[in-house]
Amino acid sequence: MSSDMRVHSWSCSYYLDLEKQWVSGKLTLTPHSLKFIVEKTEEVLVGLPLSSIIEIRKESSLFIFGAITVLEKGQTKHWFSSLQPSRNVVFNVIEHFWRELLLSQPGTAANIPSHVTRGQELIGLMANSQKRMEDTAKDLQQQSEQLDSVLKGLEKMESDLDVADRLLTELETPSWWPFGSKFWKMPAEENLKEGVSSTCEPFGKEGVVITVPAIISERAESHSKLGKLTVLVSALEIYDSCSLLLHRFEKEDVDDIKVHSPYEVSIRQRFIGKPDVAYQLISAKMPEVIPILEVQFSSKIELLEDALVLRNKVFASSAERHAAPATFS
Repeated sequence: MSSDMRVHSWSCSYYLDLEKQWVSGKLTLTPHSLKFIVEKTEEVLVGLPLSSIIEIRKESSLFIFGAITVLEKGQTKHWFSSLQPSRNVVFNVIEHFWRELLLSQPGTAANIPSHVTRGQELIGLMANSQKRMEDTAKDLQQQSEQLDSVLKGLEKMESDLDVADRLLTELETPSWWPFGSKFWKMPAEENLKEGVSSTCEPFGKEGVVITVPAIISERAESHSKLGKLTVLVSALEIYDSCSLLLHRFEKEDVDDIKVHSPYEVSIRQRFIGKPDVAYQLISAKMPEVIPILEVQFSSKIELLEDALVLRNKVFASSAERHAAPATFS
């Protein structure tokens, strides 16, 4: 996989510290680097390896405009603002690829001066993860309290319904019936009610082919979240960062899969009379998933733009390597 392959590009502004001004351009992410190209001159103003990044943060420029700051080794700080489609989308994608690079290549990235520096990077990464986990825990606690309140209300309603059911049964039972009112409430009904909850089990892990972390967008690209994609023998499952199932595509229900690049795919299921279900996924591990999707969905998958160009290059280089050298006698 070429390290120069573009993962994604976003329109944004970069702050020139010496000139004290913002410059418009494109922020481009590759699997191993981050570049900023000036809009008018197409000059590469910033080009830094992901392995040289110490910290990525969300901050505010002039306390008003949302920005992303990238801290490089040597304490050089880069400011990016006016990010399109949104700051959260750009931050999630860049941090995902930076995280995967740190975790997949420990101690092998270029320009790593010592184990201490690598440890500092991982500690910073863990600190950011801990902060997001704390925020998530607070939200989950609030949701848990709300669910407890709803559960108590449902229990009270169920109790009231049981009382009402018994009263109605007593009223409906003829006065001459010698066996009492229990005849009208058969044990099979109670067992059936209990059996419904016991048989509703979540999807298991049978037939799981591969699971990869991913940045997930549902229709609107401006709203993305962390999650994961699971490829099964008979389905595709998309989960959020809390391992809650967002959607399950049965194999026969998938209408098309578009490969925008080796790191980005979109999955769609069409409906008549209501909006389609569509998800866009970006992952550093997507090159491992695409060959599997090509086998399982050979008639429904389509390679677009960069993905098609890359495949042609791979085939061409493979043919050159396997070509036998000419011999002369």
